[in-house]
Amino acid sequence: MERSLRTGRRATFAYFALNGFLMGMWVVHIPAVEHRVGISHAVLGWLLLLLGGGAFAGMQIVGPLTDRFGARSVVPVSAALCSAAVVLPGLARNVWMLGAALLMLGVGNGCLDVSMNAHAVQVERGYRRPVMSAFHATFSIGGVLAALAGARTLSWGWSPAMTLGAVALLGLAAAASAAPALLRAEHARPAEAPAAALKPRRRTPRRIWVLAALALMLMLCEGVANDWSVLHLRDVLEAPAATAALAYGAFSTAMTAGRLLADRVAARFGPVAILRYGTSLAALGLTAAALSPWIPLALVGWAVFGSGMSGCVPQLFSAAGHIDQNAAGVNVSRVAGLGYLGMLAGPTIIGPLTYFIPLNLTFFLPVAFCVIAARAADILRSRPPATHADKERRPIWRGSADSVRPQPE
Repeated sequence: MERSLRTGRRATFAYFALNGFLMGMWVVHIPAVEHRVGISHAVLGWLLLLLGGGAFAGMQIVGPLTDRFGARSVVPVSAALCSAAVVLPGLARNVWMLGAALLMLGVGNGCLDVSMNAHAVQVERGYRRPVMSAFHATFSIGGVLAALAGARTLSWGWSPAMTLGAVALLGLAAAASAAPALLRAEHARPAEAPAAALKPRRRTPRRIWVLAALALMLMLCEGVANDWSVLHLRDVLEAPAATAALAYGAFSTAMTAGRLLADRVAARFGPVAILRYGTSLAALGLTAAALSPWIPLALVGWAVFGSGMSGCVPQLFSAAGHIDQNAAGVNVSRVAGLGYLGMLAGPTIIGPLTYFIPLNLTFFLPVAFCVIAARAADILRSRPPATHADKERRPIWRGSADSVRPQPE
């Protein structure tokens, strides 16, 4: 069992890295695809909404399928769908083809996102300690590898269709090779389980919607950093273009490093501490960046913001998956779906606000969201068991309501 758990964890790392690599390769080729199709930035912005809409739809579709058939069956299919769809934007010749391609890519990305997170929850349950943040760090690393690989192929003069076609083949091979290592479904219920436990849950628990609302707010904060950190240094502090680019670099580097460390911190102090003090640190960092008249201090502020945010969203995904193992896919899809909408809403909300107040002052909206999340951190404390069998298997670490010290074997 220990060996299968280790191989299952490695396979989960592979799928998170693959997802980050696939989406990163699309991002790298956005300018080339835009030029090939012959559309404006404004039209591209509207088309990207199809990518987000497809992702949200894919998340809601695959959640129940993951609960019914198990992540072991759904993750490889989702990874294959996402891999096959990544080539479609490179083949598009007009706005309609590109719109359809982005919709399909969004569906594939949403399916893979939810199913691999549901499997990550299954791995975490087996390890009986936090491991979710490291998976999300691997997603970020996959994006970094995509940026490096995409820069190289663009320097070689490869077309988007050629590069994305090669990426699709690589993704299909990776999805197939990692599939046998995934953990088997853990939905078998004991025959003596009470009848109430066998009835499917008709309504999503209120606690899931609270977690989803927090995910929306925190991923909106991440979206603000993704879309506005560089413009903040460029337009507000009048930094050179090369220096301004360091703002996003500081944020993303701190985010990745923080996620590599967050699991150990969560195991020591619990998920409540990660969310409460992480969002508090993020609020402090973003406030410093927003109010700083100096470029170096602003860069430090964006780095502190990324460090504070790094472990927060993975804790929400983990909590959603552990509430009820028989509905982990649906619960994760709710939290991930609203979180993804928050990520998309960042530029939509901040942009119009700049008509009324300076850009740096709009950052106090995500600061407020961080404060709200810090105050609501206790939502992670209670983890009621879904079944009697789950009581014996679910992870136990400090910070949860039923936290106890494991007895030595």
